[in-house]
Amino acid sequence: MHTKRIAAGKGKQPKWFATSEAGAHKKQDSMTLLYVIRNVLKYADNAHEAERIIRSGLVVVNKKIVREPRQAVGLMDVVEIPKMAAYYRVLPSAHGVRLHEIREPESAVKPCRIADKQTLKGGRVQLNLHDGTTILLNKNTFKTKDTLLLELPSRKIRDVLEYKTGVMALISQGRHSGKSGVISEVSTGGASVKSKTKVGGFETLTDYVFVIGKDTPVISV
Repeated sequence: MHTKRIAAGKGKQPKWFATSEAGAHKKQDSMTLLYVIRNVLKYADNAHEAERIIRSGLVVVNKKIVREPRQAVGLMDVVEIPKMAAYYRVLPSAHGVRLHEIREPESAVKPCRIADKQTLKGGRVQLNLHDGTTILLNKNTFKTKDTLLLELPSRKIRDVLEYKTGVMALISQGRHSGKSGVISEVSTGGASVKSKTKVGGFETLTDYVFVIGKDTPVISV
């Protein structure tokens, strides 16, 4: 399936780019691997070349080879091109998401925000993360909005970053998307008013705030 670039707001030429397959990431907050290889990194001149690169197993996402050109990559995903020794993280921007080049050591960790959680039969706790994945735990030790630092590819929890004032955060959506700073204030929401948070002088919905560090960011932004 394809979508005209002009329909997606990317330029005015009547060219086409790949539409992502259904998955955890929303279309407006993600990019297909085909688009990444051809349009962002410019490793290919056309879709056929980009597909050949991906299907050959030359692209790694979150430390796993991906051969589907239309797979979407979204917030905090790590994209690697091992043959080029190139490493990137997907970060928010004013126009959706962008690729940010990172060093190899940083590619071994992925921050994941706890979107919500639920208690299952037998008392186990399921954490539902921002990227659509889940983690099952025997104890309820984490809170919604906290960020888990997951080791890749094992997804073992290396650390937890609590959602509170004084920590570093990144705004992932809204008109301040891509801005980062210290959380200075968190207002309590209610039935009709959503909670808001101040990050580096910008006020946004608490749902849009992603903790990325304690005193300093654990990832480059």
